[in-house]
Amino acid sequence: MIRRAFHSWERRLAAAAEGRTVRPFEWGTEWIPGLRAVLGAEPSVVSEWAAAAVRDSDAFFSAPETTCTLIGDRLTFPSAIVTPHPENNTAVARYFPEFSPRGRRRAVLVLPQWNADPEGHVGLCRLMNRFGLSALRLSLPYHDARMPSELRRADYIVSANIGRTLAVCRQAVLDARQAIAWLHAHGHQSIGIMGTSLGSCLAMLTAAHEPLVKAAALNHISPYFADVIWSGLSTAHVRESLDGKVELESLRRMWMPISPWPYVERLRSTPSLLVYALYDLSFPLDLSRMLVDEFRTRGVPHKVAVLPCGHYSTGQAPFKYLDGFALCRFLSRNL
Repeated sequence: MIRRAFHSWERRLAAAAEGRTVRPFEWGTEWIPGLRAVLGAEPSVVSEWAAAAVRDSDAFFSAPETTCTLIGDRLTFPSAIVTPHPENNTAVARYFPEFSPRGRRRAVLVLPQWNADPEGHVGLCRLMNRFGLSALRLSLPYHDARMPSELRRADYIVSANIGRTLAVCRQAVLDARQAIAWLHAHGHQSIGIMGTSLGSCLAMLTAAHEPLVKAAALNHISPYFADVIWSGLSTAHVRESLDGKVELESLRRMWMPISPWPYVERLRSTPSLLVYALYDLSFPLDLSRMLVDEFRTRGVPHKVAVLPCGHYSTGQAPFKYLDGFALCRFLSRNL
């Protein structure tokens, strides 16, 4: 009965989101280094490229040095990846310093969820300040000020365009690494990362490749990027475009470079909090538990928090307070 009630609530909350568009399926090889000259790609071509990217993920997620500008609380810097949309080529973050001695030393990079508005996670950043943590909220690519006028939603970071989704999620990780470098250069010696939903996936990819990250709080989790798109409530419109064009196993291989699964072992020295929700229809429960089981089987240090709600209802009272407290307490204890 409780499950049915939460699932019904989740569907109502999901239906309230406007502007979902079923866009055409595209290979998007023009977005992929090394495949830009390939037209009409087959899944095997992209899968082979993806396997090579995973094998050399240090190079795939290598971020060059950049110059950042802080005006007020707004941090900007040129993104490491240049896309066809000028608005998206400048990374934007909002800085919430905590001025106590501990806050000047400890900081968290915050990656909000897919389609978060500019105020998304601002309350969480201020809660982190109360825990003695400075916070830097990074807008994901194609979000907020980075969204071109042609879009109403951040469709270009997650879509049925295979190559663009790979490229833009990689861009988010490189932006995150450059933001962390700025935090470190400005005196923060102990740096953590926290992400929600899509931001959680990107946060884990970042933590797995950025040695400066000392703790990771991952809010809503899955081992595979493709499986969430295929099965999740929030991405049913993307699945509609994929149907009949590609199979799940093939999609999983192609999107493996932006999936947490290959990188679990790389978090062995990074304490992690894995948060999932019992009635989540967007990050299905079996996927979340699969990732937890993999951490446990490999003996990778982690804590688990289980929320008695769903994906969208995590943002509703009282569950948002339970979630925020668990995230902040973990980061404060491990930084």
